[in-house]
Amino acid sequence: MKLFYSKILLFGEYGIIKNSKGLAIPYNFYKGTLKMLAEEEAKNALDGQKREEARKSNEALSAFASHLESLSKEATPIVQFDIARLKADIAAGMYFDSSIPQGYGVGSSGALVAAIYSEYAINPIDAMAHLTREQLLQLRAIFGRMESFFHGTSSGLDPLNSYLSLPILINSLDHIEPTGIPVESPNGKGAVFLLDSGVIGETAPMVRIFMENMKNESFQKMLKEEFIKYTDACIDDFLKGRFKSLFGNIKNLSSVVLNHFKPMIPQEFHTLWKQGIDTGDYFLKLCGSGGGGYILGFTEDLEKAKRSLAGHKLEVVYQF
Repeated sequence: MKLFYSKILLFGEYGIIKNSKGLAIPYNFYKGTLKMLAEEEAKNALDGQKREEARKSNEALSAFASHLESLSKEATPIVQFDIARLKADIAAGMYFDSSIPQGYGVGSSGALVAAIYSEYAINPIDAMAHLTREQLLQLRAIFGRMESFFHGTSSGLDPLNSYLSLPILINSLDHIEPTGIPVESPNGKGAVFLLDSGVIGETAPMVRIFMENMKNESFQKMLKEEFIKYTDACIDDFLKGRFKSLFGNIKNLSSVVLNHFKPMIPQEFHTLWKQGIDTGDYFLKLCGSGGGGYILGFTEDLEKAKRSLAGHKLEVVYQF
């Protein structure tokens, strides 16, 4: 069975709902794969906790299979699955063995969706082929319908990123493409990092808050004139390796998020967030929908950021 990796949406959370740009990159530190319980037990690969996790995953797969069966039975199905084989494998103890933390904004359900599509979709679109724009949009639509089982609604971007295992640039809702990012410098002073909030986040309640805020005209204006403006500028700077300009735009973006997206930032991180903006040692932004999970950080000086954030665990994602 193939491995499917976690993802990080570097830029574009919430904005992509309203047609901003977005940039997602695979994060290979976390990964998942489909396994069979009997085979793993034969290898003595499961302790008590792992066996319990496998059992829960198997139960969840059973419910997910029902969702996929209903998609297959639509009058004009967007995707069809070999439901008989999927159900047989689940009955035989199949589960998703994953190191991707759930509720942390790094695509745990996306990796599962990609794995199931790859293994059980009838005539799947080949991830290794040179895909047309239409095929990318079709895959995204399929994944959105599949992942809606977990979140109520889904853009389909997390599974797409996991399935292709490539950085993806979202230019607009109907224009997405694989992209290259600047080559990483393993000993670079600058870094993108993850900060663990220690709280599990739930996507659906956060999206509901955002959609409620969108009814407010001043919030809509801020989103368009500030949030989306700085998001798009950050993406352009990052892809072109303009790191000095990038940090000016990230500082502005971090301030906008602190001022207008407070419910999505765990309370105990409000002061830390502002401290970064005031000192310039680091800048924080949401990782996914927020509300918990990981917070994404950017710094021009990793060692300085580590000192400023002493007592917090930093997980470096990318250095430059």
